[in-house]
Amino acid sequence: MRVSVVATVYNEAESIRSLMDSLLEQTRQPDEVVICDGGSNDDTVTTLREYSGRIAGLRILIAPGANISQGRNQAITEASGPIIATTDAGVRLEPQWLERLVAPFGQGDDPEESGVQAVAGFFLPDVSGPFQLAMGATVLPHISEIIPASFLPSSRSLAFSKEIWQRVGGYPEWLDYSEDLVFDICIKEKEEVEFAWAPEAVVFFQPRASLKSFWQQYFRYARGDGKADLWRRRHAIRYATYLLLIPALLGHALWGQEARWLGWLGLFAGGIVNCARPWRRLWLLAEGTHFVNLLQSAMMVPVIRFVGDFAKMVGYPIGLLWRGRNRHRAEIRWRDS
Repeated sequence: MRVSVVATVYNEAESIRSLMDSLLEQTRQPDEVVICDGGSNDDTVTTLREYSGRIAGLRILIAPGANISQGRNQAITEASGPIIATTDAGVRLEPQWLERLVAPFGQGDDPEESGVQAVAGFFLPDVSGPFQLAMGATVLPHISEIIPASFLPSSRSLAFSKEIWQRVGGYPEWLDYSEDLVFDICIKEKEEVEFAWAPEAVVFFQPRASLKSFWQQYFRYARGDGKADLWRRRHAIRYATYLLLIPALLGHALWGQEARWLGWLGLFAGGIVNCARPWRRLWLLAEGTHFVNLLQSAMMVPVIRFVGDFAKMVGYPIGLLWRGRNRHRAEIRWRDS
């Protein structure tokens, strides 16, 4: 079965070699690789062209100003394979990634013969130092937490038939972030489509290396949630927690008439609950990590949690405002289509 690997890039000169070198090391080589550059002003395209004679079927598309969805759609349109495997710059592919990712489609030329139309791969943190270890534990799920039936995979490790991509209308080009979640949901809503799970199809993803870049990332994710009308309940719970529950507990702890310790206990217990899952992941990720570094990472988790929550609380209403101003556009009513 012919398989096309596609990716979008923008100013990835410092990280693109990791992706391209890991493509060269695949046990199942892609039949072609189509990469769409969104108008990089660094050496990304120059570096990509160095691989033209080394990666079979490598094509580089230049689309200045294209967002992630537009870049992916353009690359998929140009791809000739009936199976599309997507990934991103900034990742490193495990050598058997593609082989394991496309295995559920079977060996025939027609994806429909196997009944599988999409396959979710997985991703692991690729970290260095206490901060990135804490970041990876805070923002990335552990594989033991995944429920395959409801898992919405990132497009850094995803495969699907070109036919199902066409049926759902491709990636939503009106959406700049959270676009892969909307794409996943549209596929899963097709009742006759089997969305397989390939947990061993792993890419290694490097989390953000600073709080500033992390804040920007989560602000954009939440803005995308608002634009796409995603996760209303999650965002409502977050606002209720930070704007109602925490002020009420803090007020009781500082100015309550009696049993002020209950306010402090509530704040302490809430903090433990909020950080419990990242701390558990940290313990699972930290094999071989020096105890001092592990302790440093554990202390960073609450800060990362707060910064991420604050970024989401700022970004989400901006996305909702955009949605309100663009409510006349039919494509944003994607759940009704």
